[in-house]
Amino acid sequence: MEKKSKIDIMFDRMKEKKKEVRIVRRIVLVITLVLLIVVAIAGYQGYNYVTSALEPVDPDSEEVIEIEVPIGSNLDSISELLEENGIIEDARIYKYYVKFNNESEFQAGTYGLLPSMTLDEITESLKTGKVYREPLYTINFPEGLTLEQIAENVIAEKTDHTAEDFMAKVTDEAYIDELMASYPDLLTDEIKGENVRYALEGYLFPATYQFYEEDPSLELIIEQMLNATQANIAPYTSILEERGESPHWLLTFASLLEEEATAKADRATIASVFYNRMELDMPLQTDPTVIYAMGEHRERLFNEDYEFEHPYSTYINKGLPPGPIASAGASSIEAVLDPAETDYIYFLADSEGTNHFSVTYEEHLQKRDEYIGN
Repeated sequence: MEKKSKIDIMFDRMKEKKKEVRIVRRIVLVITLVLLIVVAIAGYQGYNYVTSALEPVDPDSEEVIEIEVPIGSNLDSISELLEENGIIEDARIYKYYVKFNNESEFQAGTYGLLPSMTLDEITESLKTGKVYREPLYTINFPEGLTLEQIAENVIAEKTDHTAEDFMAKVTDEAYIDELMASYPDLLTDEIKGENVRYALEGYLFPATYQFYEEDPSLELIIEQMLNATQANIAPYTSILEERGESPHWLLTFASLLEEEATAKADRATIASVFYNRMELDMPLQTDPTVIYAMGEHRERLFNEDYEFEHPYSTYINKGLPPGPIASAGASSIEAVLDPAETDYIYFLADSEGTNHFSVTYEEHLQKRDEYIGN
């Protein structure tokens, strides 16, 4: 057999390498084609899925599905609520759709929505707060009421429940424990403090509520009000954590402002007075705490009343009382965390309810003589 020359061997090697390159190229081409096909299929399926999710879930459906959008709900929670109830196909796609269209400011409330509604129709309903049935009850709970006043002036007058039934419910230890488990961030162990008169005092948010039952239960009323309190405090959670304070501290402080203020603008100024007094280690000396401690309504207090010894009296004790003395509104809550910057230490209200503020005690006495007299 004739021996191959070096050139022949090199030539054979070159042919083998070219053959290998052609095979590798074919493999790469096949893999690329497969990947392109997979991507195309995935893209087509994704397109179909998104297109389907943008359409009504069931165009022919006449079923009305009732959903409750709580106060303080954000877009994420609303989208998930709609998907869970079969109103939309996909919460994520609806969320992106809403953001892409720059929609916002959805309204809390009870809605009767249909799977046949378009995303635009759903969004418009949530924006306008339009509901598909009228509430059977609309109950207003004014700001500044104690639990006993809520029982007597609202529950007993505007529902089929008695004041006694309401007070029994809000003081039921077993029920309070259930609520604490349901609202762990709001209802902490502080509400069961040794000197706290009522655990839920100040925790039922004052507002106008709509009910869709002929006879709303006390539990429904109470828990709807707690939901509103939680929603109104939620924006300030990070501020409270930074300050090392709790919702109980916030609602207690806010309740003092609610009872002392005679105008919206006064709350921030009165808050500054209380902060200044605490900074100077002075008692807050706010009359509403004495009235609450005495457990009876008083138009005015006498000198001996200020000596009434009770944990809630801010004349006898320094700092805040053990708990709220009334239900505070949003403006009072905000004023606690954003007080005015003043040097005021004293204030008094004249016969028309206007508050007058002073830096020194001498100035305070002058204003007392001027606006109140002997």
